[in-house]
Amino acid sequence: MTSADPARYVIRVQGLLDPRWSEWFEGMTVTPTEAGDTLIAGPVSDQATLHGLLARVRDLNLVLLSVCQQGREPGPHV
Repeated sequence: MTSADPARYVIRVQGLLDPRWSEWFEGMTVTPTEAGDTLIAGPVSDQATLHGLLARVRDLNLVLLSVCQQGREPGPHV
């Protein structure tokens, strides 16, 4: 694992989003929870991409509850 590996993030927003929003969030996994929130999770290649995802949360007028980095996902190494 190197610093070039994408970091895995979980973004929690208030309210329920259908998993079909995955494409809008650059292929991240969109999972509604029983608590009435939605988790948007997956690898994020860099800080610019993370800020882009957060801008999409803002553009949908969603309430941002948390943003957590959960480590790095090993990518292919040559």
